[in-house]
Amino acid sequence: MTMALNKKITIPLTIITLTIVAASWLYKSGKLSKLPGFHTDDGHNHAEQTAKPLYTCSMHPFIIKDTPGTCPICGMELIKKLADVQNTVARTPEQKQQADMLGHVSLSANQRIMANVATIEAKYGSLNKEINAVGIVQFDQSRQAKVTAWIAGRIDKLNVNTVGAQVSKDRPVAEIYSPDLLATQQEYLLAVKSREQLKSSPIPSISQNGDGLVASTKQRLMLYGVKESQIAELEKVGKPTIRLPIYTPLSGIVIEKMVQQGQYVNVGEVLFTIADLSRVWVEIDIFENEVPYVRVGQQVEIRSAIEHGAVSHGRISFIYPFHDPKTHTVKARVEMPNPGRMLRPDMFVNAIIRVPLVKGIVIPVTAVLDTGTRQVVWVETSAGMFEPRNVQAGERIEDRVQILSGIKAGDKVAVSGSYLIDSESQLKGGSGQDHSQHTGAVKPETKGQPAPAKKNDKLNMDDMKM
Repeated sequence: MTMALNKKITIPLTIITLTIVAASWLYKSGKLSKLPGFHTDDGHNHAEQTAKPLYTCSMHPFIIKDTPGTCPICGMELIKKLADVQNTVARTPEQKQQADMLGHVSLSANQRIMANVATIEAKYGSLNKEINAVGIVQFDQSRQAKVTAWIAGRIDKLNVNTVGAQVSKDRPVAEIYSPDLLATQQEYLLAVKSREQLKSSPIPSISQNGDGLVASTKQRLMLYGVKESQIAELEKVGKPTIRLPIYTPLSGIVIEKMVQQGQYVNVGEVLFTIADLSRVWVEIDIFENEVPYVRVGQQVEIRSAIEHGAVSHGRISFIYPFHDPKTHTVKARVEMPNPGRMLRPDMFVNAIIRVPLVKGIVIPVTAVLDTGTRQVVWVETSAGMFEPRNVQAGERIEDRVQILSGIKAGDKVAVSGSYLIDSESQLKGGSGQDHSQHTGAVKPETKGQPAPAKKNDKLNMDDMKM
């Protein structure tokens, strides 16, 4: 009874064991796939062959359908969703072509309008670095003068009575009476008469003595401030002038008046201070980090509130060799014309210096997507077809940026809607802006926001099929 029971158990176990061993041998030798009804699956090709194409919306990625059409939310045309094609080991030629085009994005006319995609042609040019500074209008020191008394005496007549009066170097500003001047004029007239009498002397030393006496007296008159024309008039008239006219060395505005009519003055005493305001200086303060960009001869744009938006131009003539430790600035002098005398001394103005930088490709800042690890520009290679380009950005001035490499002049770059193009590329599995999804790089955290949660491979958005 026991032996019969053992045979019943042993025979089935032996058959099962032999079957497992045979199946194992057939699987390892690859002959199992040749048997009818059996198919091997490497986990890649079979999934791709049996998977149906899915369609999704670039604006609403949770919308997934089995057939093409339009999004029920926004009405945009659905795009084909490729599932993990870039991770497939074996690919058909069609799949390889699709993988190569993953980075490209094709937009229809309606999609471009709804995404507000605009392009601009990249051009070769240069950026101007703009340096803004504050300046103060000053007198041109080379156009200032002081009117002084060259002889002691009394101011008998004053032709200028107020500060701010316009004076000319051809018109006297005052007249002075001086006993010394009167005596010297009389001496000169006597010397002239003596020269005429001594000229007829047969003795050469005597005849020459008359010329020397006239020259000596004339020199003293000129040291008193008498002009040669006045001396010639004195010699012509033969009568001394009681008052000596006082002239200013230049035409301009009286900025100081230190004398009154009837006042006695000494030799060298200042009567007036004159300034020519047809040209002025503007001393501007340049921050120390911008000083290397400033050079003598650069053009400067000057704006003042009193000019109501009018712009004046001057050139930097001098950069002061010292630094202000309180404001961390260096002063630069701008010389400029002042038509209409609109710029007045001690007036505050705004100065703008535009420094040309190295030439290169220049595009708007909005065309560059910065991931933190690389910079991407979307280029329209053909009508509606956009391709991502890695670029190297240079100087950025306001809303324009210089591109050192990655694109060339004439390329049409997307200046608006590029973020939406990049999002659509990511939905297709392309190499858009999110470089970290494809290279393993860590995407930087957005300022003020927590880092995005790590992607869970177990989650599948196919549950949102509609």
